[in-house]
Amino acid sequence: MNYTKFQELVTAREGFRSMDDASATGEYFSDSCGDLYTFYLKVRHDEVIEDISYFTTGCGFGTATCSLLVEMARGKTLNEAALIDEGTLDRALGGYPEKKKDYPARSIAALRNAIENFRTRSGGTQVSDVPADWTATEELQNGPRVFRAGGKVTVKLSSLS
Repeated sequence: MNYTKFQELVTAREGFRSMDDASATGEYFSDSCGDLYTFYLKVRHDEVIEDISYFTTGCGFGTATCSLLVEMARGKTLNEAALIDEGTLDRALGGYPEKKKDYPARSIAALRNAIENFRTRSGGTQVSDVPADWTATEELQNGPRVFRAGGKVTVKLSSLS
């Protein structure tokens, strides 16, 4: 591990801030340690990430990893940013200690959630949580339905008016 690079990232905290005018946000919550990762994206009409920032409740490894991801994703298209993987982050920091190897996956999950949220809201890649053939009649006969898609759980209830 490149401890000099790690210390620079933790000290500078590049992109560690919220963003009021974000085009989209994405979060990841780590059940194992309780860390929260949130990425904020400001995306141009051509799907280039104009600005990116993050917030984390995590330790220095979370901060360093998110800062690296900010450096790598800024100025990239959403597709290019979505291709940043754990190996890329691992190599950029010269490896992670064994007990910290999951930090790249956490930050990437938050970034990819932000990208998915942007695309869902802007008419890009749609993630549907309801089957096309679903009807209220079916619900009345079988009860409410639970749908899982894109990391979200939706319970569909019909109006009986």
